[in-house]
Amino acid sequence: MQSSLPMVPQQSSPDAGRSAGSYAASTVELGDLKRILVRRRFWIFGTVALLTLITLLYGLLTPALYSSAAEILIDPQDLQVVTNDVNPSRISPDGGITQVESQVSVVQSTGVLMRAIAATNLTQDPEFNGQGLLSGLLGSGSAEGDRSAQTLDALRRRLAVKRADKVLVLDVIVTAKSADKAALLANAIAQAYLVDKASARAQMAKDASVSITARLDEQRKRVQQAENAVEAYKSANNMVMAAGNLVSDQELTEINTQLSAAQSRTAALKAQVDQMRRKSGTADATSEAMRSAVISSLRAQEATLVDQVSQLGTELGPRHPSLIAAQQQLRDTRQLIARELGRIATATETDYERALANQQALEAKVAGMKSKSLDTDQASVRLRELQRDLEAVRSVYANYLQRAQETREQINVDSTNARIISNAIPALKKSWPPFSLLLFGAIFGGLGLGTGLALIAEYASPTVLSSAQMQSAIEAPVLGVVPAKSGRRRWPFGGSAVVSSQKTDAVVGLALRRMFSSGQRPPDWPLVPSILVTSSPGEGAQRSRVARLLANVAASRGSRVLFIDANGSGGQKDPQPGVLDVLRGEYAFEAVSHYAAGSNVAVLGRGRSKAAFQEAHGIYYAQQMLAHASRSFELVVIDGGALADNLNASPLVATVDEIVLVATLNATPMRDVTATSQAVSVMGRLPTAALLVDEAA
Repeated sequence: MQSSLPMVPQQSSPDAGRSAGSYAASTVELGDLKRILVRRRFWIFGTVALLTLITLLYGLLTPALYSSAAEILIDPQDLQVVTNDVNPSRISPDGGITQVESQVSVVQSTGVLMRAIAATNLTQDPEFNGQGLLSGLLGSGSAEGDRSAQTLDALRRRLAVKRADKVLVLDVIVTAKSADKAALLANAIAQAYLVDKASARAQMAKDASVSITARLDEQRKRVQQAENAVEAYKSANNMVMAAGNLVSDQELTEINTQLSAAQSRTAALKAQVDQMRRKSGTADATSEAMRSAVISSLRAQEATLVDQVSQLGTELGPRHPSLIAAQQQLRDTRQLIARELGRIATATETDYERALANQQALEAKVAGMKSKSLDTDQASVRLRELQRDLEAVRSVYANYLQRAQETREQINVDSTNARIISNAIPALKKSWPPFSLLLFGAIFGGLGLGTGLALIAEYASPTVLSSAQMQSAIEAPVLGVVPAKSGRRRWPFGGSAVVSSQKTDAVVGLALRRMFSSGQRPPDWPLVPSILVTSSPGEGAQRSRVARLLANVAASRGSRVLFIDANGSGGQKDPQPGVLDVLRGEYAFEAVSHYAAGSNVAVLGRGRSKAAFQEAHGIYYAQQMLAHASRSFELVVIDGGALADNLNASPLVATVDEIVLVATLNATPMRDVTATSQAVSVMGRLPTAALLVDEAA
C-alpha cells in the first residue's frame, strides 16, 4: 500500500541543514576533566588508598636506619713547612674547588674504606659482611676474602660523600641500623682519609728521594770527570791558576796597575821640574817649597830679623854692634833658605829621574808579559769551555743533593692542610624510612597516578563530555542540557508522574522552540509536528523522562499533545491495543488513546506486538495517524526507545519531523551514541538534534 501523502522532510531542525564538516572536531576541555575525575573518582581514591596502605606496611616492616655525618675541611693550599715541590700547593684558577671535588672520590676509594673497615673490625659485623641470619640458615657463609669484599661493597652502599656549593668542606655521611655504629663509621672513614692522604704524600716523597739519591752517584762521577779534564788541560798547557784566574793574567793586571801609577808620578814630577826650570832653577815658588816646614820656619825667622834690623837701624845708627849682629843673622838666614831651596830642587830632579827610570822598566816588563799572554789566549778558550762544563755539572749535582735532603725531610713531615672540623655524633632521629614524607608522597602520588588511570580509562572507553563532542559525533546540534536533579513540579499522565523544576522546563521549552521555529515546515503541511526521542539501551530512564518533559512543557504552554510510548507496555501482563496495533491498521489511534487526568496530554501506549507488519504498511499508517492527529493535537511526542533494539519503531522514524538523541554527560559511552546514530541511519534518517542530561547539575 502506497501513501498518498508527501514524505516528511529529512531535516527540519533550524541547524539540521549543516553538513558534517560544519562542526569542529571535539577536544577535551578543562571543565570536561572535572567531569571525568568525578565520574572516575573510585579509580583515584582506590589508587590513593592502595599506595597509602603499601606505604604504611613498608613503614611498619622496614627496619629503621640512622645517619651520622663527619665534616672535613680541606684547604687546597698545603702547609709550607719545607720547600714542597713534590706535592705542589698551587691553587687552580677555580679557587681549588676542582681539587677539593676530587677528594670526594678519594674518600670513597678502596684504600680509605679498607682502613676504616680494619679500624672498626667491620668484617665481623653481620649487617655489613653479608653473614646475616638468612645466610646462616642457608649455609652460604663466605671466605675471608669474599667477606672483606662484601663488607666493602655494603659500606659503599651506606656511604655518601657530599660537598656543598662554594665551600671546601666534605660531609662524610654513613647510614646504619644503629645510631652509634653510624657515628663510629663516619668518624673512622674521616680519620682513615687523613691517614691515607698523609701516607700517600709520605710515600710520594720517599719514592722521589730514592729516585734522586740513585742519581747522585752518577752526578758525582760527572763532576769528577769534568774537574779532571780541567786540571789535565791546565797541566798540559802550563796554565797556573790562582783564585780562578791564570797567574800570568793576574801579574799582567798588577803590572799594568803599577805602570799607570808610575806614569802618573812621572808626569807630576816632570811638571815640577819644568816649573823650576822656568823660574831659573829656583824652587822658591814651587809647591814643594810652599809645603816644606823648614822653609816656612826660616821664612818666619827672616821676617823677624828684617823687622829687628829696621828697628835697630832707626834707633841705634848704622854702626851700632847690635845692628851689625842683626844684619849678620839676617844674611845667614837667607843663605839657609837658599841652600834649602837648592836641596828641594835637587831632590825634585832626582825623583823625576828615578820615576822615569821605573816607568821605563815597567813598560818593558809589560811588553814582555803581553807577548807571553798572546801565546796562552788560544789555550784559554778551550779552558774556559771546560770550566763552564764543570760549573754546569756542579750546579746540577748541588741541586740533586739539596732536593735529596728536602725530600728525605718531607717523608716525616705532613704538609696536608686538612682536618676534621666536626666529628659525627649518634643521630637522635631515624633517617629512613621517612614516614611522613613517604605518606605525603603516597597520597599525592596516588592522586596523580589515579588521575592518570582515570584519564586512561576514559580514553579507552570515552563518554559524552560536552555539547561540542556530541555535535561532532552525531553531526547535529545539541538543543540543551537538562538537569537531572528533582524539582518541585510534578507532571502526571499515563499513570505516572514526571518531576521537574523551573530550570528544567526552561531548557526543554527552549529546545522545543529551536526545533520548530526555523520555518522549514511548509505552512500547509498535513502532518502534525512530531518528535521521536531515542537513546542507547542503557539510557531508558533518562530518555523516558526527557520525552515526558517535552510533552508536559508543550502542554503547559497550551498545546494539545499526543504522547506515544513506543518503548514498553507499561508493565501490564495483558497489553492493551496501542501504536503497534495502529501501525498494523487494526485500530484508529483515536480508539486506543486516552487523555491523562488533569493534563492536556493524550497517551498512546505501545500496544500488542503479536504480529509483525511490513515497513511500507507501517509507514502508511504512521502517516495516516499523524495526519489525523493534526485535527486534534498541535504536537506528537514519541518515546521511541533504543532504536538499536526497537525495530518496530522504524515506520515512526521515517515519518517524524525531529529525531532527538538523549545522552547523559560523563556517563553515556560514545560507542553507544555511535551505535544509536548508526541505527537511525540504517532506518533511513539521521538524528536531527540531541538533548543532554547533566547528573551534576
